[in-house]
Amino acid sequence: MPNCFHSDRRLTVRMGLTLFLLGLLYVGFVAALIVLLRSWLLVAVLVGALFVAQFWFSDRIALFAMRGRPVAREEYPELHAVVDRLCAIADLPRPVVAVSAMDMPNAFATGRSADHAVVCVTTGLLRRLEPAELEGVLAHELSHVAHKDVAVITVASFLGVVAGLVVRFAFYSQIFGGGRRDQNTAIVFAAVLGVSAAVYAISFLLIRALSRYRELAADRAAALLTGRPSALAAALTKVSGEIARIPTKDLRTAQAFNAFYFTPATGREPGIERFFSTHPTLTRRLDQLGRISAELGEAAAPGKAG
Repeated sequence: MPNCFHSDRRLTVRMGLTLFLLGLLYVGFVAALIVLLRSWLLVAVLVGALFVAQFWFSDRIALFAMRGRPVAREEYPELHAVVDRLCAIADLPRPVVAVSAMDMPNAFATGRSADHAVVCVTTGLLRRLEPAELEGVLAHELSHVAHKDVAVITVASFLGVVAGLVVRFAFYSQIFGGGRRDQNTAIVFAAVLGVSAAVYAISFLLIRALSRYRELAADRAAALLTGRPSALAAALTKVSGEIARIPTKDLRTAQAFNAFYFTPATGREPGIERFFSTHPTLTRRLDQLGRISAELGEAAAPGKAG
């Protein structure tokens, strides 16, 4: 396997630390729910069912939400050919290749392991990118699979999903059923709401910090795998510019899956909210690719990106 897809030590440390901290948070959260709800069986069944659903069916959930579908080689021969070539170079199992009929130019990888991975691109991306740019994007997505950070993000986001669902449940229960409850029940629900909100906020920040670094790691791996950082930089610039032109209302559905996308479906560069973003800024990503390009001596061949 090429050096660019060897384990990224800094990414591995960050993934391990994030999972450890979220694990501690998870234990405390479950313990709090058991104490507050006084039913360990109910909590165990609820949490267990949600974990199995998210971990084992994350690829299907993501494809369904983004209107993606697996495509045969006969339908998209060039797309399959690029994936086959990159997987052969990187010594990776071949993922399921999918296409989403969306005009928003983007791509994502999902799945619980390299043997159960899906790489999906939108028709908007296929229509807008040159072959070398598409290769860079696909190499970026495959690096997420190789680094195993797709599975880590899926597991890590589970706690936030559970906490968010509990917050919504407690909130709507108070609105629609508050008048029928005694004071003790109201106190329990308020405690559940408070604990869940705190858990959601902490897990949100931890996952966002990990997500921003894993995107930089994927850019670096893709640039080294293809040997053409400028092509990936061109794809980033083009996709970010095209997303900015898409109406905000058309991006709202996609924003729930920002952590998995090649570029976030926000339509603009983040300001102060960059500290809560799933991706580093475009400037930071381009700066890193520029340094890699200089290291590889790509600047001496300006026509290479096309």
